Amino acid sequence: MKIEKEDIQEQNASLLEKHKAKLDYTCTEIENPESIIEKLMAFQIAIPSWALGTGGTRFGRFSGGGEPRSLEEKIEDIGLIHALNQSSGAISLHIPWDIPEDAKGIQALANSLHLSFDAVNSNTFQDQADQTLSYKFGSLQHVDPAVRQQAIDHNIDVIRHGEALGSKSLTVWLSDGSCFPGQLNFRKAFENTLQSLEEIYKALPDDWKIYVEYKAFEPNFYSMTVGDWGQSLLFANKLGPKAYTLVDLGHHLPNANIEQIVSLLLMEEKLGGFHFNDSKYGDDDLTAGSIKPYQLFLIFNELVAGMDEKGMSHHKDLSWMIDASHNVKDPLEDLMQSVEAIQLAYAQALLVDREALEEAREDNDVVTAQNILQHAFRTDLRALVAEARLRADGALNPIGLYRKMDVRDKLIRQRGEKTVSTGL
Repeated sequence: MKIEKEDIQEQNASLLEKHKAKLDYTCTEIENPESIIEKLMAFQIAIPSWALGTGGTRFGRFSGGGEPRSLEEKIEDIGLIHALNQSSGAISLHIPWDIPEDAKGIQALANSLHLSFDAVNSNTFQDQADQTLSYKFGSLQHVDPAVRQQAIDHNIDVIRHGEALGSKSLTVWLSDGSCFPGQLNFRKAFENTLQSLEEIYKALPDDWKIYVEYKAFEPNFYSMTVGDWGQSLLFANKLGPKAYTLVDLGHHLPNANIEQIVSLLLMEEKLGGFHFNDSKYGDDDLTAGSIKPYQLFLIFNELVAGMDEKGMSHHKDLSWMIDASHNVKDPLEDLMQSVEAIQLAYAQALLVDREALEEAREDNDVVTAQNILQHAFRTDLRALVAEARLRADGALNPIGLYRKMDVRDKLIRQRGEKTVSTGL
């Protein structure tokens, strides 16, 4: 289904007076509202194809009904989100869950919904039905060269699918590692992985990037072959200028200083992008900003400072993606919540008085430095985020309109109550 502009305009009209009052007040409280609104309008966050269905746990999965049964229906769902918030204009595909059988048709559908294709993601963390060799003991690290070659070939195939759709980057996440001491030769595993990645790197088109994602634990619990940002950076540096580190906010040990990691990766010009989510304990894949909103703001504070220092474009030079899959929420509502939380953290980071912050740092004035950051974080900029949506022809209240139009019920009637999204 589609949400028409008339539906959005009708809802906006009913909310406009209250919105304008909030916006006017906010603009009197800050110095650069127009600059922030313009940057918010340009800022797009890619939606992953695997997040349109209900997620699950190792113990069960509870479908919400109306899940997309095909790649086409996933694209239509992202089109719904983008029509509402005007900030989700890109798709990140997972292969082979979402193989575009008709690339031209898929691209035409995406174009009709004003969507483009962000990074394509390979999958060597599970065996597929038609797969010859198993990844039970690893993929790019495997002791068997035939298994490694199978994983290399898959990644190159993913690149070809991405080329056909206009994507410009490949994300490689490996579940490779070990569960018990003695199971793995760490050095050989690293060397095998590097050699495999080098073969994939050679297949990259000239204008492409490869993102090496890391994860501290799971599904292997003794060691991960790309277990932290340092190992990812080591691979990226060895591979070459088209290789970068991808940061997933949930892929760290508890209380890791992600904002410091981000700062140093930017300094080294090796930060490729993000998978946004949130967590309480581990890789929980919760809604962005739902658990640690201050941390999300601090991460964006470092991002804005580092990108500005290097003259980078906020909306073009890094890949901004969500990676979450939920069991208890409507996935579309959850994604809209995440997008708004990311926008809000970004807007607050744009508000930071960087000259005053640097002066406080030079003076070792810890109290003032803390106050500058917390003032920006505690400033309510939701009206600016809403205004950016309004100016881009989006909805002032995306979830409110989504519910008013009974979108989920309509999707259930169209697709059925027992549908299961591909790949889940």
